[in-house]
Amino acid sequence: MKKIQLTLIALALLLLLAGCGNTDAAVTPLDPQHLTVGVTAGPHEEILEKVKEIAARDGVEIDIQVFTEYVMPNIALAEGELDINSFQHQPYLDNFKSERNLELVDVASTVIFPMGIYAAEYSDVSHIQQGDLIGLPNDPTNGARALILFESAGLITLKEGVGVAATVNDIAANPLDLRFIELEASQIPRQLDELAAAAINANFAIEHGYVPTEDTIFIEPGDSPWVNVIAVRTGHENDEAVKRFIEYYHLDEVRQFIGEHFQGSIVAAW
Repeated sequence: MKKIQLTLIALALLLLLAGCGNTDAAVTPLDPQHLTVGVTAGPHEEILEKVKEIAARDGVEIDIQVFTEYVMPNIALAEGELDINSFQHQPYLDNFKSERNLELVDVASTVIFPMGIYAAEYSDVSHIQQGDLIGLPNDPTNGARALILFESAGLITLKEGVGVAATVNDIAANPLDLRFIELEASQIPRQLDELAAAAINANFAIEHGYVPTEDTIFIEPGDSPWVNVIAVRTGHENDEAVKRFIEYYHLDEVRQFIGEHFQGSIVAAW
């Protein structure tokens, strides 16, 4: 009897271990005929509407979920509420998934949104005055990007070597004694009248009626490394549905739409 019990226990353990070992095999591929894709409002949404239109010709349905900030699109993707998202640049994704221990992966490049410095009263960055209040995004990657932009504009100098990890504590020189306030990126355009100037992401600027190539007092160069990406949950990067979505996004028709619609304010990165 004891031998039979031991045999049954051993068999149960083997079955349990076999089940654990096949976790990856249990990942169900995404439906290639129906995808739920998350984007932020504004340009990402407009571009995806074009991708949706093209995919529909092949009977592929894309359900667009629109967000108004940068946190929930990754949370929703990780929790399975989305199949794909397209709204963030690579440094933001890397930092976000590291901080929150999320199993997300980038699968393709999309566009570059040049960040710019905007001001309600000033027409040139040289007009910024002693002690002015300057706004920048409060998330680590876009905050660092803004500080690098301020340095390029000659407003500050950062400590050597800080790069994309820069924070306001890394400002080594601030000749105008500028005061910096960190704000939610999506809200900065609404608060611009309360600031002397601010660094604003192009998608939020465009959403509020600004034209980056015309309304900025200083803008990132065209070879900016902050390329936006398409992201999926780890394990789905080789799904046929994902490959097909990338093919639709990277069509010349979409590139032409971006060029004509955004007039250089946004640049295709593939």
